[in-house]
Amino acid sequence: MTQTAPRPTSAVSAAGVADRLAEAVRPFIGGDLPVRLQAWDGSVAGPDGAPLVVLRSPDALRRLLWHPGELGAAQAYVTGELDVPDQDGWDLESALTHAFAVGAERGLSGVRLSPRALVDAIRTASGLGALGRPPAAPASQARVKGRLHSLARDRSSISHHYDLSNEFYSLILEPQMAYSCGYHATPETPLEEAQRAKLDLVCTKLGLERGMTMLDVGCGWGSLSLHAAEHFGARVTGVTIAAEQKKFIDARIAERGLEDRVEIRLQDYREVPERDHFDAVGSLEMGEHVGAANYATYVDVLRRGVRPGGRVLVQQMSRQGAGGGKHPGGGPFIESFIAPDMTMRPVGETVALIEAGGLEVRDVHAMREHYVLTVAGWIERFEANLPRLRKLVGEEVVRVWRLYLVGGALAFRDGRMGVDQILSVRPGAAHTLPAVRSW
Repeated sequence: MTQTAPRPTSAVSAAGVADRLAEAVRPFIGGDLPVRLQAWDGSVAGPDGAPLVVLRSPDALRRLLWHPGELGAAQAYVTGELDVPDQDGWDLESALTHAFAVGAERGLSGVRLSPRALVDAIRTASGLGALGRPPAAPASQARVKGRLHSLARDRSSISHHYDLSNEFYSLILEPQMAYSCGYHATPETPLEEAQRAKLDLVCTKLGLERGMTMLDVGCGWGSLSLHAAEHFGARVTGVTIAAEQKKFIDARIAERGLEDRVEIRLQDYREVPERDHFDAVGSLEMGEHVGAANYATYVDVLRRGVRPGGRVLVQQMSRQGAGGGKHPGGGPFIESFIAPDMTMRPVGETVALIEAGGLEVRDVHAMREHYVLTVAGWIERFEANLPRLRKLVGEEVVRVWRLYLVGGALAFRDGRMGVDQILSVRPGAAHTLPAVRSW
């Protein structure tokens, strides 16, 4: 993102908006501003050489007052009321890295504010015209209703994220349209090659051979379903609740002449009827969407779908401490703008749930560092295709996605999030998993 920040005017006094804000927020941030702040009146405060944060409207403050912390800042950023322009060697990634480091150093999660500090902050906000009713939520923010994880609400949540358009995702993902972590042999491995290697890895772990049957739960744009059919000779059934995805996969099935080997259903995972049927089951980064209360049901669908002795592979994101916290989906921004109702937890808790559901866990393969490289590839394509993306979805959604991709890359880089492949077998019959494995 390259934007020119508004330049200060000569009429700005030393006690401009930026200076007044810098003083008011000291108790909230544990000291002096760690960034260079530029306000809508052109005034500037904060250290030279720090990342620049531009407040273009009092609405940015109003959002932060009504939704302190991550959600208010994200709302202001996606609407453009708050900006972090590329300047003096800083960009959004390095600015967020700087902010996280300062927060950790100052222990801001434990800050306790005095009544006097709160009164002073409200008085400053009033003097700057930032009090009043909250601004309307950004158009890009999710609006889902109904009982949590009901069939209708889940379809609405998934549609919010995945039905932006197939063209939109084609400009960010590689040609296989794999929207999950790749498998990078080296940091230089191209994105398309890393995704192909991941699909090979999954099919190999599942032991797929020609003529075997596989269920792909949450099949996305069909990268695994098509790869298993084309390159391993499997007969695949994939399920998705995103209509745009099914339309896309059906077209690829017809183009490649795979009608006799791949069937895609517009079907919720809870509606899959097969029992003891498939030789293998795969589910890539879909388990995060089923919710804590339904995870046992999800595991049961995987277990009962595969024949005894068959293999099940779940690739799933994890987050330390997220499962039982206030934000099980990973934080206010991602839960409000990207993936409503998502639940992540430490990988050990997921393994325990899979075992409790009647599957025998045989391998857990941590791949966190791979996701840093995968997201970097997505960001590269995102930035290269900005004009077309803006034309498709508008500036606000582009800003949502820049924040999502950059923030996600940092979360995997810094270990706040992980991703793992969990390989299991269904007990009840002999399995063919080799005793010595070198995937």
